[in-house]
Amino acid sequence: MNFGLEGRRALVCAASKGLGKASAMALAEERCDVVIVARTPATLEEAADDIERQAGRRPRTVAADVTTPEGRAKALAACPDPDILVNNAAGPPPGDFRKWSREDWIRALDANMLSPIELIKATVDGMIARRFGRIVNITSHAVKEPIDILGLSNGARSGLTGFVAGLARKTVAHNVTINNLLPGTFDTDRLKSNLAALAASRGRAVDETVAQVKRDNPAGRFGDPLEFGSTCAFLCSVQAAYITGQNVLIDGGAYRGTF
Repeated sequence: MNFGLEGRRALVCAASKGLGKASAMALAEERCDVVIVARTPATLEEAADDIERQAGRRPRTVAADVTTPEGRAKALAACPDPDILVNNAAGPPPGDFRKWSREDWIRALDANMLSPIELIKATVDGMIARRFGRIVNITSHAVKEPIDILGLSNGARSGLTGFVAGLARKTVAHNVTINNLLPGTFDTDRLKSNLAALAASRGRAVDETVAQVKRDNPAGRFGDPLEFGSTCAFLCSVQAAYITGQNVLIDGGAYRGTF
């Protein structure tokens, strides 16, 4: 299927590795003009090399922290009128809520709720004027099924979800959709660190915990980030114009609920 995205401008945040990189890869394969943003220049350039080898198109790179006003300004200067915005940021650390300070909560909200909202605010009116826009927020399956040690993430990402639910109904008539992608256990560095924390909290070996989490998933495995990237690209496609305000769970069937 041709997603109809050739020549579209895409800004992908936290795209030096993991799910952000996979999303940028998929959009580059659809012949988008992609700008990838991440904090670490060396890792960012390695990601650009990988994308160029796979997709035949090298994304532009911006070394910036989009959780800061300065970082967002730098990203938007490199891609001032994106047709596609993929919001993504590293999740806050796991832990016990009793030990979190106000500053911990503010950092989580800045990274996983307020920064995406600021980027949406900076780009959505231009999308409306051009009558094409796709915004995908990479959140977490914890929005549907909260994880006890990820309280900072549960709270901040749920706040973003509530905001999007209202805005997405106002923009879709202008061919601008806003959706959230909720990843489960994908084979990323973030998953490795979370499983290490989970193993420590349970007093179990990491290898034992990893094997158990895989067994508990109906798919019997972790997700491949490229599967996630392909789903992101579809939500950005011309064919997805009637999908908005949705929380698309991609977790191998781990969530047991009907709704």
